[in-house]
Amino acid sequence: MNTPTPSTTLVASDLDRTLIYSAAALQLAGPDAKAPRLLCVELYERRPLSFMTETAARLLEDLARDTVFVPSTTRTREQYFRIHLPGPAARFAICANGGHLLVDGESDPTWHAQVKDRLAASCAPLKEVREHLLSAADPAWLLKERIAEDLFAYLVVDRARLPEGWVKDLSEWADGRGWTVSLQGRKIYAVPRPLTKSAAVREVARRTGAEVTLAAGDSLLDADLLLAADRGWRPGHGELADTGWSAPHVETLTETGVIAGEEILRRLSLAAAPSGT
Repeated sequence: MNTPTPSTTLVASDLDRTLIYSAAALQLAGPDAKAPRLLCVELYERRPLSFMTETAARLLEDLARDTVFVPSTTRTREQYFRIHLPGPAARFAICANGGHLLVDGESDPTWHAQVKDRLAASCAPLKEVREHLLSAADPAWLLKERIAEDLFAYLVVDRARLPEGWVKDLSEWADGRGWTVSLQGRKIYAVPRPLTKSAAVREVARRTGAEVTLAAGDSLLDADLLLAADRGWRPGHGELADTGWSAPHVETLTETGVIAGEEILRRLSLAAAPSGT
């Protein structure tokens, strides 16, 4: 069997807690003097917010030159544009969990319209879900509530005060209305089930002629992306790790935190190389 060349390989990766990490998510072990050098890749209100190791940065720079690299995030476009990843700018990027397909930094209007039509036809409206979130949440632990790109909703919560079982109850309520719930750090996402990263990645693969898709992610919102890929990787932390999620073609790393991000990029690079080793 012929091995596809790097130019036919599409690499779709989640960003937060997969490739980039906040200070709270670094999970660095050992003495400070032996910690890896970090590169800041995002500022928020003129303060450093997200990081990767310098080794990860070099790996990503090479990977982005040799493959069709597609950042795939649940972030809004505004939040995504704060990130400055090493290497050439990605021609394609996925924001709002697949709601926006960016081409050279601009949202593809045809894709977005198709997504909106699909959501309207197959799941409960955003208004209903938002109202339930607000009525079910307790001000004692609810810090913020947001609507993202008029597509989905999320809450920012005090995890220490979040009642046990609350997310499970919300998930059961949402499931019957065609929505998915994901707990990531301090954020609880409620996302329409048809709103997926994998659908947008398949569209990029169609446009680029990519023959092989590699993927990485850490949350339940990345599960569909990993399942749709030919090979996938997930770190030793995150929602997928907490729930014991697995698939035959998805490798589970033992590394956690920012070191896991570096190892994911190392394995993606090896898989994307002509030898595929």
